[in-house]
Amino acid sequence: MLGKYCSRLVAIERKSHLTRECYRHEINCFLDFLETENIPLDRADAGVLSSYLAKRRTVDKIDSRSAAKAVSALRSFFRFTVDERLTSDNPASALESPKKRARLPEVMDRGTVEMILDTADTKTPLGKRDRCIFEMIYSAGLRISEVVGLNIRDIDIAGGVAKVKGKGNKERLALFGAEAAFQLKQYLQEARPILAGKADKSPALFIGRSGKRLSRKGIWKNYAKLASVTGASSKLHTLRHSFATELLSGGADLRTVQELLGHSDLSTTQIYTHVDTGHLRKNHKRYLPKLMENRG
Repeated sequence: MLGKYCSRLVAIERKSHLTRECYRHEINCFLDFLETENIPLDRADAGVLSSYLAKRRTVDKIDSRSAAKAVSALRSFFRFTVDERLTSDNPASALESPKKRARLPEVMDRGTVEMILDTADTKTPLGKRDRCIFEMIYSAGLRISEVVGLNIRDIDIAGGVAKVKGKGNKERLALFGAEAAFQLKQYLQEARPILAGKADKSPALFIGRSGKRLSRKGIWKNYAKLASVTGASSKLHTLRHSFATELLSGGADLRTVQELLGHSDLSTTQIYTHVDTGHLRKNHKRYLPKLMENRG
């Protein structure tokens, strides 16, 4: 049943691979809950679903954002069960989605980012690869899924452009700087051939020891190791947040940052305007005396 549901997510609901895996995990948890409580699927009403969500919040410690995703997954799953005549109605339609708290993204200054990047041991093929990966994420503001999905043919080193596939399989052109281009050359010339071996059949840009495409989990672990050495944030997405904040602090307009990040909605990009108020304080201090003089 779960396999058929996941196939439907892609074929009919047009969900991305990441959303499918997220929903699969959530429904797996829900079915385990039903089994533990000895509740048949067709007896799962809104009260049962509320108990399940309460358990996820109190025991699994999920936040409001994850709880909202759980509600979406349950609604989708019960649409499937109704269509398959496994249940007579959709009890999840009565659930209210928790309000997502607007959390300011965590960012790092350029010095901290460079300290993390410099921690990679570029004397080894794996170190060269990791240095290149994290430089690309920071320089182009990429999501980890976008980095994983990169193929060699998607990269134009001379032009400093990468063709990436973002959320909803939307393609965009991401720009990267001279340092990222240098690291890419080093990786492609000196590290990747060693990792790939003689039978190099993978189109993937970033690969592991086996010669196969590097996974999200592998990249997360490698970044966490570097971050732990420096004592900086262990969240890889912080590099992308830092990229966006650097652009805005440097004078880039919101629309430009939106395009570079691949945000479909400008409101998603606007959260970065609340992160770094340093330049606002500087201008406030600079111009306030003049304003006071005018009032006098």
